[in-house]
Amino acid sequence: MAKRVKELEVVSENSQSEEMFDDEHDYGTDRKSPAARYGSRQIGAVVLPNQLQNAINALISESDKVQLHSDVKRLFFEEEDIGAEGVWTTQYDPKDYRSQKQAFRHSGRDGTAFATVALPAHYSAILSVLDHVKRRLEPSWRVERIIDWGAGTGSGLWAALHTFQTPQQSIGTSNLEGKTVANTSIVSYLGIDKREGLVTIAKRLLEGIDLGNLSLSWQKFFKEEDQIPRSQGYDTIALSAFMLTSLPTAQHRKSLVKEMWESGAHLMVLIDHSTTAGFEAIAESREYLLSMGRREFEDVETNEWPIRGSHVVAPCPHDGACPLHHPGSTRIECGFSQRIQRPSFVRKTKHSGIGHEDIDYSYVVIRRGERPVASIKNAGRIGEVGRRVLEKEASSAVAIKELKLDSEYPGIGKFGGEETPVGVTNESIAKTENIPLSPGELEEALRLESYSWPRLVFTPLKKSGHIILDSCTAEAKIMRLTIPKSQGKQEFYDARKASWGDLFPHPPKNPPQERYQPTRAKREGGTTPVRGSDIGKRKRAKNHVSYEKLSKDLKEGKKRSRRDRVAQLSDEGVY
Repeated sequence: MAKRVKELEVVSENSQSEEMFDDEHDYGTDRKSPAARYGSRQIGAVVLPNQLQNAINALISESDKVQLHSDVKRLFFEEEDIGAEGVWTTQYDPKDYRSQKQAFRHSGRDGTAFATVALPAHYSAILSVLDHVKRRLEPSWRVERIIDWGAGTGSGLWAALHTFQTPQQSIGTSNLEGKTVANTSIVSYLGIDKREGLVTIAKRLLEGIDLGNLSLSWQKFFKEEDQIPRSQGYDTIALSAFMLTSLPTAQHRKSLVKEMWESGAHLMVLIDHSTTAGFEAIAESREYLLSMGRREFEDVETNEWPIRGSHVVAPCPHDGACPLHHPGSTRIECGFSQRIQRPSFVRKTKHSGIGHEDIDYSYVVIRRGERPVASIKNAGRIGEVGRRVLEKEASSAVAIKELKLDSEYPGIGKFGGEETPVGVTNESIAKTENIPLSPGELEEALRLESYSWPRLVFTPLKKSGHIILDSCTAEAKIMRLTIPKSQGKQEFYDARKASWGDLFPHPPKNPPQERYQPTRAKREGGTTPVRGSDIGKRKRAKNHVSYEKLSKDLKEGKKRSRRDRVAQLSDEGVY
């Protein structure tokens, strides 16, 4: 990019446009405010690490490919109405077998099919949640032990090993592929699962891999001797991923969640499918764990305990009742989505040419102790967009009486450079933000303050003059936040770049509107929520066409046109 040369300006032949390019590059990466950047930290599309891909490829090479595709289609492909496309899922339900003997005969084949299709999908969702948790908690937090209910083929194990590495580093598509098991900070893993076929495959995937200091063990039940003293559970995670909905009754789910609470782990992570059943299971588990924490404050015997109670780390910005949960009659789920780049073995097994897949999931992360309270508020609200507005306002107030070269006038410098316009100093900008903090202090202030920021639980509606954000707020309500252009360039820019699942730091210009589901009587003593006209995820259009169907239609159209041409030539006597 050539630098535009003004009159009376001297340009060095060697400088060219490097400085200007650097300034524009920095400007592009720092336009969002620090608070908005913190609230929108996501890992992007997940790429399966090479070590895990190689292990699954080795497993597939030993199996019958035709039989594998048949097993995958039988377990994870749901046929729809005649003439409509089927849907791939990752829900494994062994209850479909007529007897336990039949299920045992198919356990090995089912495990291979599960590792081929469901493991990568579950891995991406668990990785997304664990990485978010790592960013939300204090930098000194270090994980060394994992207790995994519903371990399956090891999706939770692999995700935890790749999330908590030594030294700690953020996850991204650029550095995830090179993650290895030996570099993990985890030293102990306990997998709990009665499905022997899946556990056998999990052990086979780890054959020949350098485990470093990692100790692995699996068992069918969680025993009392496996419990950890509460004082030693700071570095322990109790994990249950995509397991709750596979349990037959609500009592079984409650027993599993109770075991997680009594395990002594300070952090409890529950993940399930973003379906009505999955969301209700997560919401019920969330309420149970919070109620157990509230009981500790009511019990006199716990007064001397160093840690009492429990709070939600993510995704909820509150510890109240879920505004979307209506037991037994939920219509709208609180769920999120994670994209994964499909490995070649997934595309071949599914007979699909699509290179990505979106995994929908619901989750909750509960931690022992009281909910953190921010001592510093409204920090990090000005990014490069807001800074430039302040610089422009200050520079426009300066009266220049004579023509001078840029280099001779120290008050006006290049945007993004070291010089600052007259009247705009670092102190004035910090005063505008009301918080002069170092980068480390700013990060900690944002971390604590973000516990009360609204969470975007639905896709934003982005209009030309305003942005509509339907969010779950600290008041335990679904509120509609409207951010207009008139609120400010920085706020509008941050809202325009916000995505589903982000935390949004800016309060709206006008009072937010509460969105709720009205109720109507369905039976005596019961109510059924009715979908509101303006709440919920944005539906796809009825005439939405998938890429696979579009490809089939194009191929069929080419065949028809070829037959028509041949028929026409036959009529003309060419053939």
